[in-house]
Amino acid sequence: MGPSAEVWDQRTAIEVTKDWNGIDQVLLRTPRGASARVSLHGGQVISWRNESGEEMLFMSSKAIFKPPKAMRGGIPICFPQFGNCGSLEQHGFVRNKIWTVDDNPPHLHLNDSKGKSSIDLILKPSEEDLKYWPHSEVRIEGLETLDYLDNLSQRERFTEQGDAITFESEVDRVYLSSPNVIAVLDHEKKRTFVIRKEGLPDVVVWNPWEKKSKSMVDFGDEEYKQMLCVDGAAIERPITLKSGEEWKGQLELSVVPSSFCSEQLDSHWRGF
Repeated sequence: MGPSAEVWDQRTAIEVTKDWNGIDQVLLRTPRGASARVSLHGGQVISWRNESGEEMLFMSSKAIFKPPKAMRGGIPICFPQFGNCGSLEQHGFVRNKIWTVDDNPPHLHLNDSKGKSSIDLILKPSEEDLKYWPHSEVRIEGLETLDYLDNLSQRERFTEQGDAITFESEVDRVYLSSPNVIAVLDHEKKRTFVIRKEGLPDVVVWNPWEKKSKSMVDFGDEEYKQMLCVDGAAIERPITLKSGEEWKGQLELSVVPSSFCSEQLDSHWRGF
């Protein structure tokens, strides 16, 4: 009989082995006997066995477990594109890279970690990766599906199509009628900047990127990699006050661990 969930030690449920090419694989076990095997080649799940030991995933008997060839089967990570829907190689490049185990992962909530085993993997970009995928390591959440004015296109109005805002070129936009809480995720430092605003319906998002940075006399050539402007504003409908009227605009900035989910962010702000 296996250990009970109450005394389950997650550390003993994780075993690191090597495949025949010397690449690490991580075996995860649960108290009831289920298991999963994750290869650091592509961060790919290559096995999932249920509590009876039955294999639930397909892996080809002819799968090649050696980079730069992707493995056939399992659960691959397709990023930053699926198939040939982009300018990069089939299904993107991350499934062909060697990932590493995060030695300092964000802690799971107690209710989420009870009786479970998990592993956090990291893929750090190389100089070669950045040549054809020059994204910075931040993203903005909370502005999805909003209309924005693009200052790089004579303030033409567009609608945001992405699930989050990421950066690979110059951005100078005004997002209109935005929510009062915006999150800026810093993946490298595992933290999230939470912006809460009142009386400021719009949000300005700006990064000059490489070319404009070099043309600005008061801005370092490489400093665009270290900054991102996200600011509350009232642009679409300017605020006009009559004699004796008052207006209040407020912006609060806080930093929380990136493991916080949206519900936790909401409760975090209710505590202010």
